[in-house]
Amino acid sequence: MLLKVSGLSVAYPGGTEGHVLEDVSFSIDEGERVALLGANGAGKSTLLLALLGILEAHSGSIEVDGVLLEKKSLPFARRRLGLLFQDPDDQLFMPTVYDDVVFGPQNYAASPAEAESIAQRAERILEKLGILHIKDRMSHKLSGGEKRLAALASVLIMEPGLLLMDEPSAYLDPRARRRLIALLETLTEAYLITTHDLELARNLCGRCLLLHKGRLRADGPASDIINDKKMLEECGL
Repeated sequence: MLLKVSGLSVAYPGGTEGHVLEDVSFSIDEGERVALLGANGAGKSTLLLALLGILEAHSGSIEVDGVLLEKKSLPFARRRLGLLFQDPDDQLFMPTVYDDVVFGPQNYAASPAEAESIAQRAERILEKLGILHIKDRMSHKLSGGEKRLAALASVLIMEPGLLLMDEPSAYLDPRARRRLIALLETLTEAYLITTHDLELARNLCGRCLLLHKGRLRADGPASDIINDKKMLEECGL
């Protein structure tokens, strides 16, 4: 089992409104594609931050590849879980696309041979995503779709077991959205996608988690949850 969340409750430090997440439990297996649905404020982004140890659990536990998430295991967990931010401008900060893509693995490289391997891997990933031609361009001059793909490349090069994607289709025009969906369909990694885009969830994911006011309202086949109009309306969708 790649990820196991058991009875997770999270509150923001210094918060006065109680838990943002309350008693959330689910698991994700290798290669599984899961959509995380919920209205604004349901706790979707909070859950992603908790999975990476950025927000500390008030109670409950998180296991990544059978390893309990705690301070000493954070480096391991953060290599196995790769986060694609909702806004790619929060993820791209180096002079060029190529520099952004190789930044993460270069921090782990211990020899010239490893550095050469990283360069080759970066080329392959950029080519797979169809953006090899922009590798030397400055990130702030890219289109929204190009930025999204460049940010995705910077996550994929770390070879995570589970991709955490926060609203990946946000800010994209219809053409860029279609291209992103087509690319995500080709990935072999497991992924958890937070989204309001029900069609994207239906097209990409076999399973949905539905959060409502910090609690897990439903966990089941995507088709069943997305077609349950009454439940979606009750949850603000």
